[in-house]
Amino acid sequence: MAVLEDAKEIYAIYEPYILNTVVSFEYDKVPLEIFEERIRKVKSGYPWLVYTVDGEIAGYAYCSLHRERAAYAWDCECSVYIKDTYHKQGIGTVLYNALFELAEAQGVYNIYSLICVPNEGSVALHKKFGFTEVGTYYKTAYKFGEWRDLLVMEKRLRTPQGAPDRLIPVSELDNRLVEEILKKYIKHEQ
Repeated sequence: MAVLEDAKEIYAIYEPYILNTVVSFEYDKVPLEIFEERIRKVKSGYPWLVYTVDGEIAGYAYCSLHRERAAYAWDCECSVYIKDTYHKQGIGTVLYNALFELAEAQGVYNIYSLICVPNEGSVALHKKFGFTEVGTYYKTAYKFGEWRDLLVMEKRLRTPQGAPDRLIPVSELDNRLVEEILKKYIKHEQ
């Protein structure tokens, strides 16, 4: 699990996605204190995972609130970012395996991913995890001089029926369960 002290290193992975890609729809660099607050807010309810190689953070993934209204409490949105020197090494897959198992343990029903398309690699990764395409926001975001489409993909973790149990914040999950899930997937490479 990420700790606040990881923020600078995590942000160093994220910043090129802001400045050089349409993966993030942000335009400008984010001040570190604002980025730290984002991590703090996510971690108050959801997992934020890091994958390290030789003590360096090579990638990270997290779940976050999908929509703010109370009726959406059992849905979340997922994100994964990999440092450019570690692409295509399976790190995103490892992070997502752990992330989705933790989300299921929390009581999440649906996980959403919003992908600026075209992005064949991201769409393929999400399909590999059982996500299905549920809709597209056409020409919804403007970045780098073009209007961009946003594909919405959904992964159902459990079948909705009856009233759901309370969503368990990741901090309230049994520590042994969390450790077991993390050890199963996230083997920090030395």
